[in-house]
Amino acid sequence: MSLADVRVVVAMSGGVDSSVAAALLAEQGYHVVGMMMRLWSDEAMGGAEHNRCCTPEQMADARRIADKLGIPFYVLDTKDVFRSTVVEYFIDQHRQGFTPNPCMECNRHIRFDWLLKNALALGADYLATGHYVRTHHDDVTGKYVLRKGWDEAKDQSYVLSVMGQTQLSQTLFPIGEFPKPEVRALAAKFGLNVESKKDSQDLCFLGKNDYRDFLQVHAPEIMQAGPIVLKTGQVIGEHEGLSKYTIGQRKGLGVTYPEPMYVIAMNPYRNALVVGTRDELGRDVLTAKRVNWVDGEAPQSPFRAQVKIRYKAQMSEALVTPIGSDRFSVHFDEPLRDIAPGQGAVVYNGDICLGGGVIEPFSRDDS
Repeated sequence: MSLADVRVVVAMSGGVDSSVAAALLAEQGYHVVGMMMRLWSDEAMGGAEHNRCCTPEQMADARRIADKLGIPFYVLDTKDVFRSTVVEYFIDQHRQGFTPNPCMECNRHIRFDWLLKNALALGADYLATGHYVRTHHDDVTGKYVLRKGWDEAKDQSYVLSVMGQTQLSQTLFPIGEFPKPEVRALAAKFGLNVESKKDSQDLCFLGKNDYRDFLQVHAPEIMQAGPIVLKTGQVIGEHEGLSKYTIGQRKGLGVTYPEPMYVIAMNPYRNALVVGTRDELGRDVLTAKRVNWVDGEAPQSPFRAQVKIRYKAQMSEALVTPIGSDRFSVHFDEPLRDIAPGQGAVVYNGDICLGGGVIEPFSRDDS
């Protein structure tokens, strides 16, 4: 089979990464089709103009680039499923006092489930995206391996740790071998006129708004003031709503105390923000649920690995202990100061992403 017979749907956003991914595949001779998801946008906070992933400008750029490349282009209405699986998850996690990563939920339910299924329904052999990760098929194990992108600063394996063998076998990542400056240079070489576009930094459905403003509109009950307390229960101040804070935060607490104070836990049951000294902040143990192992099989015994607790965090050496097939515990060599329930705990062996899960709440003794 020639590459011209291999049909690849490229998830296009009008940005530099997905545009270059489409251009590279077209140059290599694949039968490329562009597809853009029309995601939910908040009418109460600006409507379609304010979803960074599918503004009219982004959509026009994606359509223009598809025309430039001579490929078909379709728009997939994803508003309802995105709202129900990603936006509602974001709100619900904040209601529980957690710090969620909705991008991981989007990859789990939208991009590599909803979109992938729609691409395959169109007769595609593969879905391709502009993520900075690499994959290869291990002929010895017969498994697909998910590896960090070549550009460590842009690596997105953390948010793709939700992928499994079926998804990896049906997905291409054309820019994973390139550093970002070279991707921008390729955009200029292909004449796409997006090489100077800024990368999106915030959650797409927030648009230009702050997540606190979003929650104030959609879940005002969780933005109510409440007590700032020590672990002993002593009240030393008042917070402005639990979702305005995160584990490890020091600035902006508005409390006076003999020592610098840090957020060490949230107690949504009492609407209390728990603070403590630097010595009380760090912890060296976490447990994770909703675990996905990329190779499809949970390890049978504890093993040494590196673990990331946030997208931009450094990897930390740890002992990982599987708990059944869908949970694990992590014991870090050194305490970490900003482990936050709701974030992802993602496990690595060097540059290979083994999988990850969602950090569980701490014991009630801490809050």
